[in-house]
Amino acid sequence: MEYDRDNVFAKILRGELPCHKVYETDRALAFMDIMPRGDGHVLVIPKAQARNILDVAPDDLADLAKAVQVVAKAAKEAFAADGLTIQQFNESAGGQVVFHLHVHIIPRFDGVPLKPHTGDMEKPEKLAAFAEKLRAALR
Repeated sequence: MEYDRDNVFAKILRGELPCHKVYETDRALAFMDIMPRGDGHVLVIPKAQARNILDVAPDDLADLAKAVQVVAKAAKEAFAADGLTIQQFNESAGGQVVFHLHVHIIPRFDGVPLKPHTGDMEKPEKLAAFAEKLRAALR
């Protein structure tokens, strides 16, 4: 399938939609998930147009992986997490909903299950506070 230039993440990259940005390189962007499955849930995306892992250029994937590692370490520290769930979905059958390659980083805590994906958006002030915690850990 062809890359959709009007997907929500493409719009964020173009500045047409807002996000709570936490980390950026010349090839990747990390921002808070507006429908988090846990406190501190962050997304990392390549700036390159890539539908998913099946069509991304190898160099863009390598840079994405580097950004994921940087943000994951910061998320674990910032939220004093016991661990992390890192997820990446491909195509509808694989659970992908937004068709721009993205990686979920979710801080995890012993005995605390992931919230269900209900489609409910988190309060902007809570996302802003989580973003600030992550940015502080990245400094």
